[in-house]
Amino acid sequence: MPTTIGIKLDDETRARLQQLGETRDRSPHWLMKTAIVEFLDREERIEQERLEDERRWQRWVETGAHIDHDDMLAWMDGLAAQADHLVRRRQSAGAGSEASAAEPQSAVADERGEWR
Repeated sequence: MPTTIGIKLDDETRARLQQLGETRDRSPHWLMKTAIVEFLDREERIEQERLEDERRWQRWVETGAHIDHDDMLAWMDGLAAQADHLVRRRQSAGAGSEASAAEPQSAVADERGEWR
């Protein structure tokens, strides 16, 4: 159920809101509601990411599980080599189905952070 909430704006901000509304053929109410919804969406995403980071940090504190820098670089180099190989195969075989049938699997990390 919608409710009304008041907001105090200085004269300059209110004039800017009115001008933008006229320019975009929207009411100041629509502009304010849209701005609030977009702000909440963005801030909730940021908060979700922060909580995920905290959980990852806690998991590292508890388990010490991590990937060494050199191991990560080697894994990324392997992915790049696979991608180069696929591009060359597709270029030489054309866009036929045989090029995509035997594509190598990419490495992925499971929830515990182990690579497979």
